[in-house]
Amino acid sequence: MRFISILTVVAMTAFTGFAQVENDLAAYKKSCEEELAKATAIFRSLESLDGEKTVETVLKPLNEMEALLEKTGGKASLFYNVHPNQEIRDVAENQEKELTKLYNEISLSRPLFEAVKKVDVSATDEQTKRYHKHMLRDFRRSGVDQPEEVRNRIKKLNEELTELGQQFSLNTRQDVRSITLSSTNDLAGLPEDYIAAHLPDTNGTITITTDYPDYIPFSRYAENDELRKKLYIEFKNRAYPTNGDVLKEILIKRYELANLVGYKNYADFETETKMVKNVKTVRNFIDEVSAIARPRAEKEYQVLLKRLQQIDPKATAVGDWQKTYLEELIRKEQFEVDAKAIRSYFQFGVVRDGIFDLTTALYGVTFRPWDTEVWDPDVTAYELLDGDKVIGRFYLDLHPRENKYKHAAHFGIQGGIAGKQLPVSALVCNFPGKGDDSALMEHAQVETFLHEFGHLLHHLFSGNQQWIRFSGISTELDFVEAPSQMLEEWVWNANTLKMLAKNKEGKTIPPELVEKMVAAKEFGNGLFTTHQMFYAATSITIYDQNPANIDLSKTMDSLQEKYSMFKPVPDTHMYANFGHLYGYSAMYCTYMWSQVIAKDLFSRFEADMMDKKVAADYRKNILAPGGSKDAKDLVEGFLGRPYSFEPFANWLNSDSTN
Repeated sequence: MRFISILTVVAMTAFTGFAQVENDLAAYKKSCEEELAKATAIFRSLESLDGEKTVETVLKPLNEMEALLEKTGGKASLFYNVHPNQEIRDVAENQEKELTKLYNEISLSRPLFEAVKKVDVSATDEQTKRYHKHMLRDFRRSGVDQPEEVRNRIKKLNEELTELGQQFSLNTRQDVRSITLSSTNDLAGLPEDYIAAHLPDTNGTITITTDYPDYIPFSRYAENDELRKKLYIEFKNRAYPTNGDVLKEILIKRYELANLVGYKNYADFETETKMVKNVKTVRNFIDEVSAIARPRAEKEYQVLLKRLQQIDPKATAVGDWQKTYLEELIRKEQFEVDAKAIRSYFQFGVVRDGIFDLTTALYGVTFRPWDTEVWDPDVTAYELLDGDKVIGRFYLDLHPRENKYKHAAHFGIQGGIAGKQLPVSALVCNFPGKGDDSALMEHAQVETFLHEFGHLLHHLFSGNQQWIRFSGISTELDFVEAPSQMLEEWVWNANTLKMLAKNKEGKTIPPELVEKMVAAKEFGNGLFTTHQMFYAATSITIYDQNPANIDLSKTMDSLQEKYSMFKPVPDTHMYANFGHLYGYSAMYCTYMWSQVIAKDLFSRFEADMMDKKVAADYRKNILAPGGSKDAKDLVEGFLGRPYSFEPFANWLNSDSTN
């Protein structure tokens, strides 16, 4: 039982396959009803349980109930975000609402709470003790010990928050904006394959959308500054103004919810169960990282400004919409790195298969097609094998389509239970290559692919748990990004890139080109880090106060002025589509906190990135345990010591502007 929004339950859920429901509305609706009914029946029987309260009579049925709830919840969350059938998306949306109601009942059930409290786990194994401890903790955090009128209000707030979260996501997903170009001359600077894919229509105009395959290359390569800015503004304004009101309501209701269960604000509530433990640690971390990164960021900014002044001698500042384009020019001119040339080595099909090969080389596991139903013809499915044993299954939904989730994410569909069920995942991305394995990807997209695949491996490798709540990526939120961030290092190594990078002539990426890429990649780290701290500061700030009178635009603009080197761009409202302000709430610092740990974890791989013994140790100590241990203990088990800030600080101090 996780007493949280059902939208976050997707990280772990018992799900055994789509059978024939993925395109059958009636069958899917029936499965939702049956799964919900089964879980409800277990809950009611536990509430009325007579006799001795034991692991067998209480905790194991709870485990079964969690599996059922997460089965239907995970499928609903996935379908709501990716299914091409609107009616099935509607059923999934309603299922999430019904699950929220049941989760509310469970989390606020005093009879169930009292039953769990009475279970004596003193003579049980450590995992059962941990399960029991976490269960009681989550009951108390849910407000189970509050008066009835307070518990009723908590139920209502949780139901309203589920609907608001769904609306925020839907508004962002549906608001695909675009700009219109008058001729192919406006595509100057873009790769040939991009231009070929964006030919004039019958009116002689060209449409560029805010979807990632359009937006990312255009912002990086388009020479027309005015058009880059125009597309940037459209991108930053997706779901505005509607989601401004939605986010404000989310903040207000989460603040009230935190108050009702005894916390000063939602940031205090959210940080308590994370590695950081409290708001003060988050704020100190943001300021410490910012102070380290600032001198380097200032130098890098001046490099960008000088390059901009070669284009526009009157320029006195670099706009946020200009940084990616200017960084690309500098990498090409100063480091002799041409991203368009690099791009020619990253064919979608080669990258996909290369990621499989890399995983096999590191961990000795293999992949084979999984013959199962899928929700769209572009979706593929695979099994992961260790020797001749299937240890997990997954789906790849990697290309954009209408009404599909717009970013890149791992969906953990089913948590694994030892001897009972295998873990199942889905990778949902928006890469080029729909129907064309030779389609070219940006190197940054390759990095994203491997990052998200790292989450998938974490989920599958951890799927052999006694208690389902410890299966999958179920460690503290501010650790979950570390394994995937560490894996990104493999796309910057000449030997490992041979598996991922091959051009249409069959030539692998030259080591000397990779060497230049590595030399150039450090440029911009200071700017990137300070801008990330702006996002992290926004996240903690809007939740670390009473939001009743908060002005989201002014708050975000003031924090950008304080932390980022780039000034706010007038008439943009990024908070309206910044999904992490809902999903990660106060904890966007997760990304950089995890990066600190990732840099330290990588220290064991630096001597030989393909060392199978180190990889086996990493799998055993970091990935396989899932949430069965605290993150700090996982890291210490792998490193042989507590994690250190030093590798991260050294990375920030490796100033390429000197």
